[in-house]
Amino acid sequence: MSTHQHAFQAEVAQLLHLVTHSLYSNPDIFVRELISNASDASDKLRFEALEQPALYEGDATLQVHVAIDPAARTITFTDNGIGMSEQEAIEHLGTIAKSGTKDFVSRLTGDQKTDSQLIGQFGVGFYSGFIVADRITVESRRAGLPADQGVRWVSGGTGEFTTETIMREKRGTSITLHLRDDQLDYLNGYKLKSIIAQYSDHISLPIMMPKEEWKEGEDGQPGDMVQTGEWEQVNEAQALWTRNKKDITAEQYNAFYQQLAHDYEDPLAYSHNRVEGLTEYTQLLYIPAHAPFDLYQRDQQHGLKLYVRRVFIMDKAEALLPQYLRFVKGVVDASDLPLNVSRELLQESRDIRSIREGNTRRVLSMLEDLASQQATPPESGEGKVDIGSGEAVPAPEPVETADGITDVQDKSEAAPAAETAAAFAEQASGHGKYARFYAEFGAVLKEGLGEDSKNRDRIAKLLRFASTTTDSVSVSLADYKSRMQEGQQAIYYITAENQAAASNSPQLELFRKKGIEVLLMTDRVDEWALGYLTEFDGTPLQSVAKGAVDLGQLQNEDEKKAAEAAEEAARPLLEQLKQALAEVAEDVRSTTRLVDSPACLVSSDNGMSMQLARLLKQAGQPVPDVKPVLEVNLEHALIRKLQAAQEDADRFADLARIVFDQALLAEGGMPADPAGYVKRVNALLA
Repeated sequence: MSTHQHAFQAEVAQLLHLVTHSLYSNPDIFVRELISNASDASDKLRFEALEQPALYEGDATLQVHVAIDPAARTITFTDNGIGMSEQEAIEHLGTIAKSGTKDFVSRLTGDQKTDSQLIGQFGVGFYSGFIVADRITVESRRAGLPADQGVRWVSGGTGEFTTETIMREKRGTSITLHLRDDQLDYLNGYKLKSIIAQYSDHISLPIMMPKEEWKEGEDGQPGDMVQTGEWEQVNEAQALWTRNKKDITAEQYNAFYQQLAHDYEDPLAYSHNRVEGLTEYTQLLYIPAHAPFDLYQRDQQHGLKLYVRRVFIMDKAEALLPQYLRFVKGVVDASDLPLNVSRELLQESRDIRSIREGNTRRVLSMLEDLASQQATPPESGEGKVDIGSGEAVPAPEPVETADGITDVQDKSEAAPAAETAAAFAEQASGHGKYARFYAEFGAVLKEGLGEDSKNRDRIAKLLRFASTTTDSVSVSLADYKSRMQEGQQAIYYITAENQAAASNSPQLELFRKKGIEVLLMTDRVDEWALGYLTEFDGTPLQSVAKGAVDLGQLQNEDEKKAAEAAEEAARPLLEQLKQALAEVAEDVRSTTRLVDSPACLVSSDNGMSMQLARLLKQAGQPVPDVKPVLEVNLEHALIRKLQAAQEDADRFADLARIVFDQALLAEGGMPADPAGYVKRVNALLA
């Protein structure tokens, strides 16, 4: 037997097509890739010039120039970095996936390798130009070589390329893209500047483009943007999140958010942190002031912008945050992820899980800061919380003004008294930042009760509800517990379709009579979420619409004995009602929870609530046949009239059905036969 070694064969044109059209789904990416290559070329020059300063050739100002030629239909990216010789152009541009940067880094040692911040090490970024161009021309000269040893490399992306020696006075590289007919919109200077701002704003080199100004048309011709002959810088030359927090103003943070989220309003809060440890990354997270239109479309793509070592990787990396925090906007720049990271890899990476957990903790801390922010009156000198950073700042100092009035002035920035008073008034009236947040995102936050068991307790503390003591959604579970009556053993709540239905429910009558606060839960997610939140700080949560009322120590023995005696006396009536309503009610019993109403519907202790059954039906989900329990108030006039009609079977059946349908309407449901209900009521009134 003999063994023969063979090399893989490839159709280069097909391979180039796969590289350019499968690896990159967004055509705008070619701008990022070519500018990143230019940045790397400049970084290589800096490294080599440490030992050979002559490589600068009298020009140490490193820049990237991007020029548009509408007449020639070309875009040219020019740098004055290290450049290439003809042999290097053949090796690096003529070999797919051969990275000059990676090869360069491999030759570095010690501190040089540690300090290098070179971007492109994957080896295919250059070919992204073929996404928009049918021909690419590269002209280059390596630093240190004479002017007559420049090289021109030309390819149409079909698997072949040509090179020739040219005269090039300046070192560096120029890459000219000859655009295809369907890609001419990239000749628009405004569009190209926007792409650079989005993908390459962090590049440390100045990115220069021809300055344009508006020129009115002549002889009836429309006006247009024309080049002035000057160059202007179009990037910040340093990503915001890479800068020191002390050097960034709140206005700059807000402006970056508006650009990032395409929002017209400032965020409610932000947090900028450098995380070090087993996984190193920088996070810049924002909490918006209002919800996007697609917030409740869980299949819609949400997530943070992901960068790896300042290189833009993905616009909406969903794996960086749990679904219930999908409203958060921001950037994560990781140091340990590979540059060719995919969405599939994001789902499985240990580093990503660590980043996800870190982001979750940070967002919850931001929300806790918002929730705990104190509305401090202007005349107080108490400290406050800087919501922007989540860090404590020095307390304002009382300053005596010229007219003898004591005002509060921050050490860092004096706020006008009117603004301070207005801010206090806003918070004091219950319309502070956290109230705004909760009105927009509270229902989404509740999803975390089922999705994030590790942080369930923290999420529970952030929840807010209306209650029988207040109409505003401002009562926390901790607030409720602090107001519980002596002997109260549960946190009582009721779920309903809206606040009016919850507040007017007959099931609250006994609780109101005894002054027991009940939380009003009206979000569609409440029924599902409360399946995961059965207690808070050791106190169980109890629905007032489930099971029999048991107020424990809040109900005296005399009341219990009287209720038992009344039910025993009315046993024949309850049995007859049960028979008459056997098709719609699971059971009929006397109640202690009603004061003014004749009847109400409740669910069994472990059964599905009627509100949840309605929600499932509305969502098109299969729902088992759920029969509620009818509880009747034996002291009510309508029930006494029902008792008096026991001998008349037909009249009794009609009255029984009226009582049930009324209870169903009060609970938020709809009678199965609305016309029959109206007919029975009319007969009763006649």
